[in-house]
Amino acid sequence: MKIYSSLVSHYSAAKYTSRHNPRETPSQPPSGGTRWQRVSNAWRSALLVGCIGISWQPALCRAQQAGEDPQDAQVLTRGPVHEAFAGVVTFNPEPGVVVPKAAPEAIEEVPPAERPEGANVTWIPGYWAWDDERNDFLWVSGIWRSLPPGRQWIAGYWAQVADGYQWTSGYWADATAQETTYLPAPPATVESGPNIAAPAENYGWTPGCWLWRQQRYAWQPGYWAAGRANWSWMPAHYVWSPRGYVFVDGYWDYPVARRGVMFAPVLFGAGVYGRPGYSYSPTIAIDLALFAEQLFLRPSYHHYYFGDYYAPSYHQGGFVAAYSYQSSRVGYDPIFAHQRWEHRQDSSWAQNVADTYQYRRDHENARPPRTWAALQTLQANPAEAKLNRAVMATPLDQLAKRKDGPLQFQAVPQQDRQKLALRSQEVQKSREQRRTLEAKGSVASVVQPGAAPQPATVKLTKSPIVGKAPAKLKQSEMPPAVPRTPKTDLKILPNSASPAHQPGLEPSVPGLSPREKVLPMSPKTDVLPREKVAPSVPYEKVVPSVPRDKMAQPVPREKVAPSVPREKVAPPVPRERVAPPVPREKVAPPAPREKVAPPAPRERVAPPVPRERV
Repeated sequence: MKIYSSLVSHYSAAKYTSRHNPRETPSQPPSGGTRWQRVSNAWRSALLVGCIGISWQPALCRAQQAGEDPQDAQVLTRGPVHEAFAGVVTFNPEPGVVVPKAAPEAIEEVPPAERPEGANVTWIPGYWAWDDERNDFLWVSGIWRSLPPGRQWIAGYWAQVADGYQWTSGYWADATAQETTYLPAPPATVESGPNIAAPAENYGWTPGCWLWRQQRYAWQPGYWAAGRANWSWMPAHYVWSPRGYVFVDGYWDYPVARRGVMFAPVLFGAGVYGRPGYSYSPTIAIDLALFAEQLFLRPSYHHYYFGDYYAPSYHQGGFVAAYSYQSSRVGYDPIFAHQRWEHRQDSSWAQNVADTYQYRRDHENARPPRTWAALQTLQANPAEAKLNRAVMATPLDQLAKRKDGPLQFQAVPQQDRQKLALRSQEVQKSREQRRTLEAKGSVASVVQPGAAPQPATVKLTKSPIVGKAPAKLKQSEMPPAVPRTPKTDLKILPNSASPAHQPGLEPSVPGLSPREKVLPMSPKTDVLPREKVAPSVPYEKVVPSVPRDKMAQPVPREKVAPSVPREKVAPPVPRERVAPPVPREKVAPPAPREKVAPPAPRERVAPPVPRERV
């Protein structure tokens, strides 16, 4: 990592002293609104470009010396993933995490000297994220991003609330959208996974989602859709904001390996980022070939995390391994879903992923290093290197020399780096505009008592980061057509379940508490009360086993049983009784004929003795 500690010292000394205060409330207008501030901001930008152009090479030398001091900055090989690189999809979106102190002012970030090739690649600046282990902020470095076609990046922001400072996540909005609609809280999801078999092996499941239709929510069932080798489908979902819930329709994004370059997060020492003219340029990249194997999701913090979060304590803190995230019915992981689709012909792939996670959970020496310094020590020790621990980070210049990777790199001209260095100011301005817009009250709190919440539609501030329209890309770079979705099911009523949170309400305790609130809203726990009143128990009480024995004695069953009647009316018996030979013998028997003309009476009628006496 190159630390530009004295890149623009004269520029910073002449800064206007009323720079944006991160502790101001959301209702306060952003600083720089006065005429003097606008002039000052323009002067600062021009002077920054001039200073960078004049003292570029000397600053590089000083930056390398400053970066060698571990007290200046510690490069981490684990931490949160930039939201613009990968966003979390939760079925029941919650308010952002609330932390006890304000985030520092954004660091002046200079893009690296090399970037991936492509006409749709740009630099997205970093931001501050909360590290609850250290109870302090860490810097999520900027990224080189292959922009999703037809989408614009709406950056997240920190805002002051009653209990502290709350994070509102960013999202990729439709680039053609002119307005933003803030909706009432959607009902709890009824998504329970596929209920029919896939049409073919190359199909993947897309979860269902609530859609706002005719002033109410209607359920759109999940569906099977054909996967694509070079594209990953981001399903429709909602993003929480203080004003309401923003619906993000589904879109095609690049697979992780083709999204660009993600750089290691940085833990700055106390007071380092407050030095006059302090800026830095990230140079330690995360190896995306191993990135997805070390991926975790933390729904309560609305971020992916990569690296060593294998210890059981992290699971208790809300970290969920990617392979088990979807089975928990909490949300959908498009990264893991695309991986599983790529390995669809390997029936043991998912089990191998689970086995690897469990092995690293149980064997600490198999886990990847947590810092860049620890990784260098590991590589210098042959005995430790034999443990085959994942090497997730590498210098950008070494990554750019790889010829077998999915990305090819090109040098960034100096003037382009100067322009991109000012991108952070444009993004910060869009953050402030969004924060002010969303601080005007929740859609759930501006209606009449007893009336249903109604959406609020406002003009969308154009983002400085916009992807090219699909029609403007080459034929080989155009995304596939949007999958056909099923019709909404109006039979599923949205009032059958209540949402986890209302807009504008934040969880009091960050970390595990928000996750515990989400769990009861899952479909599995919704079924538990029904099991208690399930008809199986009443049936056993109303028709117990004893009455059944009394009402159905063995004797009656034998009489009525089909086996006994069949033996009595068996075909052989009736045939013998009505057989023709028997009746014929009885109708014309020989015995009656012998009795009608017996020989004995004839002998008695003419006896010989009486004739002799006469």
